[in-house]
Amino acid sequence: MIKNISRLFVTPLSIVGVLLVCLSLSSCKKSGNMAGKDMVQEYAVTVLKTSDVELKSSYPATIKGKQDIEIRPQVSGTITKLCVDEGSVVHKGQTLFIIDPVQYQEAVNVAMASVNVAKANVATAKLTAENKRELAKNNIIGSYDLQTAENALLSSKAALAQANAQLISAKKNLSFTRVTSPSNGVVGSIPFRVGSLASPSTVTPLTTVSDISDMYAYFSMTERQLLSLTNEGNSQKDILKKMSNVELQMIDGSIYGETGKVETMSGVIDQSTGSVNVRAKFPNKNRTLRSGGTGSVLIPYKMNNCIVIPQKATYEIQDKKYAYVVDSKSTVKSTPIEIFSLDDGQNYIVTSGLKAGDKIVTEGVGTLKDGMQIKEITPEQAAAKQAQAQQSSEKASK
Repeated sequence: MIKNISRLFVTPLSIVGVLLVCLSLSSCKKSGNMAGKDMVQEYAVTVLKTSDVELKSSYPATIKGKQDIEIRPQVSGTITKLCVDEGSVVHKGQTLFIIDPVQYQEAVNVAMASVNVAKANVATAKLTAENKRELAKNNIIGSYDLQTAENALLSSKAALAQANAQLISAKKNLSFTRVTSPSNGVVGSIPFRVGSLASPSTVTPLTTVSDISDMYAYFSMTERQLLSLTNEGNSQKDILKKMSNVELQMIDGSIYGETGKVETMSGVIDQSTGSVNVRAKFPNKNRTLRSGGTGSVLIPYKMNNCIVIPQKATYEIQDKKYAYVVDSKSTVKSTPIEIFSLDDGQNYIVTSGLKAGDKIVTEGVGTLKDGMQIKEITPEQAAAKQAQAQQSSEKASK
């Protein structure tokens, strides 16, 4: 009897316990689902649109003057005077250095004396020859004596010509003691000072005069880059004519105030580097640019109705680029893309793989996996949250 009574009481309690367990499991499942939803991460997503863009490709360049002329002495001697200083602006024909002229002046004096002697000898030989001709007419002397006199006259004239040549050479050497500038420009460094020995055989030039009224920026361009810029041109002349004006970025990152023009490019591709040499010309009215400087030539390239995406929205596997496209269920899919050969260092122009209206993830692509579900937010929202997190971090650090 007692057993039966206990069974009657146990059975309802057991049912209650089972119900409680079921409720607990159901609650756990719901909380688990909520936790799963909370685990979906937010990613910045943008809708692609076509646009007209102008990219600027950067090419490291070396800046040189229109012409850099090494100034070398043409005679040997001691420098007695420096007529300019480093960085001086000079004009064509201006004296830069004076080399000791004493020995060359003496050489001129000796050459002039030789000319005077030769002139006197010519005059004497001429008188003798005339006298011999008269004597020969009267048959007083023979043809031998006459020819001897004529030869002496010719010899004296030759000696005079030689003396004149030596005088010209001596005067020329004397003029070389004043080293002048062959063009307008700016004087470079001067390694020689007063008292230094200058010689035509010296390896180091006295200085360099750079014509910097216009400056040349020399840079290299790969064959692929050249083709992308010149695919519309028929000849090199047409190519250069169609190319837009270029900019020069200085070594400090600033942009030079004057635009330049690409003037020449080598007609042969260097097999060792796979590149061509290009020269751009920039005006230098204010003499801001200096020969020997460095910078980067920025070449603009315009494209219409193209898809532009940030470079940070892509990743690369085995030289192929990919982007994550977001479908209507906020699921990402890895999509291969092809890009234009030129870029500005921040964006890519997509030539295939994406179209207008597609949604792509623009940030944090390194943490995504194909088929992963995300929570979409706009790039502006992502930037705001990042700024807020940074402010909170700064406050906490204080």
